[in-house]
Amino acid sequence: MRVDTLTQAIERASLATTGVTFWSDPGRSDFYRYETLLNNARAVADSLVRRGLKRQDTVAIVLGTGPDFYAAFFGACLAGGIPTALYPPARLGKVEEWKHRTAKMLAAVECAAVLTDRRLMALLGTPVRMANPKLGCHTVSQLQKQGETAYTSTTPPADIAAIQFSSGSTGDPKPVALSHENILYNARAILDALPVGADERSGVSWLPLYHDMGLVGCMISAIVSSSPMTLIGPERFVTKPVRWLQALSESRATISVAPNFAFGLTANKARDGDLQGLDLSNWKVALCGAEPVHPRTLEDFSNRFSSIGFDETAITPVYGLAEATLAVTFSDPGKTPQWTHFDADRLEQAGIAETTSNGRQIPSLGKPLSGCSIEIRNSDGVQLGETQVGRVHVKSPGVMQGYLNRPAATSDTLDEFGWLDTGDTGFIMNGELYLCGREKDIVIINGRNHDPALVEQSLDGLDGIRPGCVAAFGVDDADSGSERLVLLAEKSRELTDEDIVVNEAISAVQAGVGLSVSEFELLEPGTLPRTSSGKIRRSEARRCWLNGTLSAGKKVTRGLVLKEMGSGLVQHLRHRASHIRLVQRTR
Repeated sequence: MRVDTLTQAIERASLATTGVTFWSDPGRSDFYRYETLLNNARAVADSLVRRGLKRQDTVAIVLGTGPDFYAAFFGACLAGGIPTALYPPARLGKVEEWKHRTAKMLAAVECAAVLTDRRLMALLGTPVRMANPKLGCHTVSQLQKQGETAYTSTTPPADIAAIQFSSGSTGDPKPVALSHENILYNARAILDALPVGADERSGVSWLPLYHDMGLVGCMISAIVSSSPMTLIGPERFVTKPVRWLQALSESRATISVAPNFAFGLTANKARDGDLQGLDLSNWKVALCGAEPVHPRTLEDFSNRFSSIGFDETAITPVYGLAEATLAVTFSDPGKTPQWTHFDADRLEQAGIAETTSNGRQIPSLGKPLSGCSIEIRNSDGVQLGETQVGRVHVKSPGVMQGYLNRPAATSDTLDEFGWLDTGDTGFIMNGELYLCGREKDIVIINGRNHDPALVEQSLDGLDGIRPGCVAAFGVDDADSGSERLVLLAEKSRELTDEDIVVNEAISAVQAGVGLSVSEFELLEPGTLPRTSSGKIRRSEARRCWLNGTLSAGKKVTRGLVLKEMGSGLVQHLRHRASHIRLVQRTR
């Protein structure tokens, strides 16, 4: 059966006996064959068409992980619409912020209908009223009951198949328009890069389905290959990370993917008693991407779980972005990850990657996927040679059609030849990609460029600081004519002595990257703004910090301000009484 569209992909998958297992806990799961999921989607499509949905109308989906998501997503596709998945609120404490962001996203895609469930519909009142979709807001269960499962349709491959929002980690998220051809190319390229045969492919994922990694990398790729998939709700993983390993052991899956923080969180939270009886020996590919890859995090994960069969050669650092559908490069699966040390000064100031024995450690993210090309360019758009640092540009059949209704933003990102400016900085060495950071986030102090991700990594493993919950950025300093470094960190819930953590954090940054922190604040858990996938929105954190709205309605327990005297951190600490002030603030 020829597959040129997502609807044809699920129709072919429905002929197999495989499907999706929605997993809650060991021994607790619900299995749905792809055939059942397709019939549910057909009923939703029939209901949408009866209500007046037109070809290429946008359908917003606000749902968690479950069979309703499949019905809504593929129902919109079958009806000729364009599904766009938005994230449900992670916690009620942030619900007003979620309503505001959801209303902006609904307006950005000019949605014709909103699909959700009964619980979330009560929270969607304000965003839906503001967006005023012409077909209203409906529960998936309602549409399934009213539709016919015999519904069929034909969709042109060049049509927009889905809209996914960019991460928003360096600004507001933008609606990325992807065709059926874009998505199917990327799913097939991912499958071709995996070192497991078609009969061995089986996956486990806790990633949210509204995120490109969960949507394309897990849900759609499994459908394209008619492979079994086990899904865990993200909230189930966050509350007890070992569930990820339990699902892998129980399902005997060979493939799973997660951001760097998840590997660290799981290693830190898993208790020895939780691991009894688990077997990870069947886990052949552990893809790691979506945020900077930290070698120490992955090494700690490998060491922690080697006793239950995890093989470090399974770890596969990867690179991708929403504007390229998802995946761009894969490191070599089945081999030990390659961590290389580079001279940090030459890298950041001269833009040259020179290996050294103990400099900045950067992982290889591998070579481009089949059909994909990468160029490193300077600020004038001139292609650079190997080991020269510049902007990463990507060209492939997976590169987006553009940002929906944003021609200026599209032309700023895509050139006339189809090359995508990723906004990331990096270099090529031996044909493999190494990333240095995001150009927009670079902190410039006294004429020297500094990657904020390295500052944030200095706090990795520090007791009292929540892993991955740190934001570093620069702000203008009129006195010095340069920028000063601001560091925000969420404290762990069990923290008792804040003064000790403050001093240790300041010292860690000085030791790690040689920078003096001008201003440091310990924040309550959950304060820092995040993307829908949980990444810290560094630019938004900076904006909120500058206008004083960072912790609206929440208490900032303690801040530390270091007055820049040009004398270095050690002298600042020696003269603590005059150069350091602890500030108690309640907002």
